[in-house]
Amino acid sequence: MKNFNLNNLLRDNIKTIKPYSSARDEYKDITDGMLFIDANENPFNTNVNRYPDPQQVKLKNQLADLKGISENNILLGNGSDEVLDLIFRAFCEPNKDKIISLPPTYGMYAVLSNINAVENIEIPLDLNFQPQTIEILKATNQHTKLLFLCSPNNPTANSFEAKKVEGLIRDFQGIVVIDEAYIDFSKEESWLSRLNEFPNLIVTQTLSKAYGLAGIRLGICYASEDIITVLNKIKPPYNINQLTQDKASERLSNIKDIENEVNIILNEREKLAAELESIPLVEIVYTSDANFLLVRVDDANKRYKQLIEKGIVVRNRTTQPLCENCLRFTVGTTVENQKLIKTLKAI
Repeated sequence: MKNFNLNNLLRDNIKTIKPYSSARDEYKDITDGMLFIDANENPFNTNVNRYPDPQQVKLKNQLADLKGISENNILLGNGSDEVLDLIFRAFCEPNKDKIISLPPTYGMYAVLSNINAVENIEIPLDLNFQPQTIEILKATNQHTKLLFLCSPNNPTANSFEAKKVEGLIRDFQGIVVIDEAYIDFSKEESWLSRLNEFPNLIVTQTLSKAYGLAGIRLGICYASEDIITVLNKIKPPYNINQLTQDKASERLSNIKDIENEVNIILNEREKLAAELESIPLVEIVYTSDANFLLVRVDDANKRYKQLIEKGIVVRNRTTQPLCENCLRFTVGTTVENQKLIKTLKAI
C-alpha cells in the first residue's frame, strides 16, 4: 500500500483509547519470595490461582524463535476468531465501514461483519478458485478497510497465486489480512517471511490444525509493531488462560513431533486423493494445499446422508458458491481414511 498511514485507517475512538491496566501489567516480575497481595487472588496454591501473564511473554518468545521474527510483531488470541474480531473493532466503524471477502471461504468473516455492523462485500473467486483482483479493487472506496484472503483457502483447499496476492497487498488501500490456518500443510511459503515489506499486512495462524491443539483455542496474529500495539490496547487483559499458555508452550517444545505428524497427514492426503479418484460417485478431487480435500460427487446431499448413516461425519459444502455437490473430507488417520474409502465404495 502506497503512502500507508495507520492512523487514517483506525477508528477515532481507538486512537485515543486508554487500555485497562491489570495487576500483572503494573508488576510483571514474578519471582520466589515475593508477596503478591495486589490482585485479589485466592492465596492458596492450586497452580492456577494466580492470573496468567497478560502478554504471554514465554509463549511469544518461543514463537518468535520458531518464526524468526520479533515478539513485538505477535499478538495471541482466544482462537483466531478473537484475533479477527479485534481487527474488526480496531479498523471498522459500525454502520459505516466495509470489508471484502472472497467466497467460498471461511464463514466467520461474514459472521463477524454482521456482529460488528460492518458491510461485507463479497467478490467470488474465479472458476480456478483464485481472487479476481480487478473486481476486488474496483469494489473498494475510502470506507473499505479490510480485505480477507484465506490461503490456503477453506473450503477449496488451494493456495492463492503469489503474484495476485502481492498485487492486492500493494494496491488495496486498507489492511490485507491473510488467514494462514492451513499454511503448515502447504508447499507455498508463508507471507510471514515478507511481513516487514508491507505495513498494511496482517498474517493470522493457529495452533488448531498442524499443532493439534484445537481444544485449547490459541490463534496468532503477526503484524507490524504499530498494528500489534493497537490490538494490544483493545484485547481483554487476560485473554489467554494459564492452562492454554502451558499446553501451547509444551507443544512448541516438541517441533519434531509436529513435523512428523504433518508429514504423515501429507502422505495420507495423497493416498486418500488417489483412492477417491477411483470411486465412481466421485467426479473431481480438487488439488489440496491443506489437511482436507474438497471433492465433487454426483449428489452431495444424498452421499452426506448415507455417510452419516454409516457413522461418518463429513462437511457438506454444496450450498457454497462454486461448490455445488461438493463434500469436504478432513484427512484422518490411516484407519479412518480406509474406513471412509471402504464405505464410499460400498454405497
